[in-house]
Amino acid sequence: MSADDEFRFRPKPGRIRADTPKLGKAESFLTQAKKVARQQSNSPSRSSASSPSRSRSSSPAKGGKASRTSTPGLKRGRGAAFVRARNLSGGWKHSSPGQRRVVVKTRYVQGAGKNGKSAAHIRYIQRDGTSRDGERGQLYSATDDRADGAAFVERGTDDRHQFRFIVSPEDGADLSDFTAYTRDLMSQVETDLGTRLDWVAVNHHNTGHPHVHVIVRGVDELGQNLVINGDYLANGIRERASDLARLELGPVTEIEHSRKLSADIGQNRFTRIDRAIAGEAEDRFLDLRHEPADHRRRFDRTLRLRRLERLEKMGLATEHASGVWELSERMESALHELGERGDIIRNMHKALKADGLERDPMTFQIHDAAPEVPITGRVVDKYLTDELGENLTVVVDGVDGRTHHFAGIDPARVEDARIGSVVEIGPAEPASRPSDRTIADIAEGGAYRPSRHLEQARFEGRVPGGDYEGYVDAHVRRLEALRRAGIAERIDADRWRIPEDFESRAAAHDASRKRQANIRILSAARLEQQIGADGATWLDRRLVTPDASDLASTGFGQQVRDAIDRRRQHHIDHGDAAPGPNGGTLYRRNLLATLSAREIERIGGELAASKNLPFRSVADGERISGKFTGTVQLSSGKFAVVEKSHEFTLVPWRPVIDHQLGREVTGLVQGGSVSWEFGRQRRLGI
Repeated sequence: MSADDEFRFRPKPGRIRADTPKLGKAESFLTQAKKVARQQSNSPSRSSASSPSRSRSSSPAKGGKASRTSTPGLKRGRGAAFVRARNLSGGWKHSSPGQRRVVVKTRYVQGAGKNGKSAAHIRYIQRDGTSRDGERGQLYSATDDRADGAAFVERGTDDRHQFRFIVSPEDGADLSDFTAYTRDLMSQVETDLGTRLDWVAVNHHNTGHPHVHVIVRGVDELGQNLVINGDYLANGIRERASDLARLELGPVTEIEHSRKLSADIGQNRFTRIDRAIAGEAEDRFLDLRHEPADHRRRFDRTLRLRRLERLEKMGLATEHASGVWELSERMESALHELGERGDIIRNMHKALKADGLERDPMTFQIHDAAPEVPITGRVVDKYLTDELGENLTVVVDGVDGRTHHFAGIDPARVEDARIGSVVEIGPAEPASRPSDRTIADIAEGGAYRPSRHLEQARFEGRVPGGDYEGYVDAHVRRLEALRRAGIAERIDADRWRIPEDFESRAAAHDASRKRQANIRILSAARLEQQIGADGATWLDRRLVTPDASDLASTGFGQQVRDAIDRRRQHHIDHGDAAPGPNGGTLYRRNLLATLSAREIERIGGELAASKNLPFRSVADGERISGKFTGTVQLSSGKFAVVEKSHEFTLVPWRPVIDHQLGREVTGLVQGGSVSWEFGRQRRLGI
């Protein structure tokens, strides 16, 4: 053989292959059946099932088959038979061509009936403005159009867990009867799970896509714990919801599908086109230079090019050559953020409009954390931040002329705040820790010694369990954390340098780390109700401290200015004030205390008639005792009702007393507050 023959190229033709990469060898039906049978055997699965305690999303496996990750955990939980049938028949079909798209979000909540979460969640999903006509949402069940939420909560008090679903059909606005659709869906779910379910639901029409909230008790019809297969939660409910939408509206036509995709081109959010673009890009580069021959693929290419042009204007994509695009690293996160911001602004507009208000969007301020400076305003909206959870979002029309948005608020902080209530939202309150106070007390000459602290702890003998070394070590660990913050300084193994303002700096450090805003309810009554009230209102406190520098000349700030003028005239008309020199006003001595006492006497008399007990007011410095039986909300603030066998009284309320409801309490009235004594004479000054 010659040297030329050695390097001569000899092609070896083979069978024609597809342009797309090969996904794997096709499996026969028998092979698939054997694989599923092995997975249902008693042998442990190679991978664990997804936890049902988080929200789920799913997509069909490539090539129309169930992927390997779609079958783990099929042998456990109700609905497993439905999942097995789907895997044997070729996998999930809810995202196949022609199917109606439905988004299903799922959450698993433990002990919801014991900690009040269930009642709070039901209360907030029925909030005002969620129905089709803008009225309060109506709770319904499988048989009742007006379900009793309190009875549902009571039935589930001892349930180990609770399931929450949000079902949002893409074409929900076209469904003729959303309630009937939900009942059909839950009936199908009951069939798949093989048990009757105890559930309630509320339809929401307050967003662009109508959706339904469904709450399911965590027990089956026999009262046993309800365990639902993880893959059924992730895909089965979505499959059934998609089938029902397709049954009523028919399959999605090619024209309808194209119209929906075309509408996504100009959206300021992460769309299906963006997801496809991100999936096709290699190292963030996408090559669209070659125009395919197939009509459908040409249309998809056109959609991508038009969307990329839109992303380029947003600074999220760059065209390096004709048809060659580079995607920004922050494309997905930025689009998700824009979508969330757009939803927030729409919600703020809707809340203001419902109150008959118009505000410039340029004055909208969205807070990611607690504000550094307290913000005062009225509540114009209060709704669930995560519609599957409990935390709230509060929208406040501020006296500074801005409209503020605060998310992730603990419901307990705004329980008494209603739409129209005046609140103050500020940074987290600095509170001194007991360990910080102990360190400051032990320190001598600006130095803290752990050895001396240990000697004193042993001498006093007050450490529970007698673990004196662990007790002192906990204080040293606290100092180590404050050392990293630059507040304390370690001199040697047994000496720490403590500054004079150690407690206040440590408390401020803790407050700066808290993102949760501190909320104080200044008045539960609306501004209009305060003008003619007989109690000491928030407007009165503004009157006696006439600094109006924080009140803007527009928006709610101007409304407060007008309300203060009307409140001043109200006091003049009722003899509690008189015109003064130079256009000023002279108010009655101790105006706030007088107004508060006047309102307490009136409300006390009204309560006395219903309780068949005489009312007695208390004086400053007086000791009170009795059973704490409840609270009343007055213009002057919130008051606790303390009853004896022969009389009752009203005293200023503080959060610390809530845990004593129905118990005997003792306290000392001092300066408009109360020092309570609980248990073995432990006094809590508040």
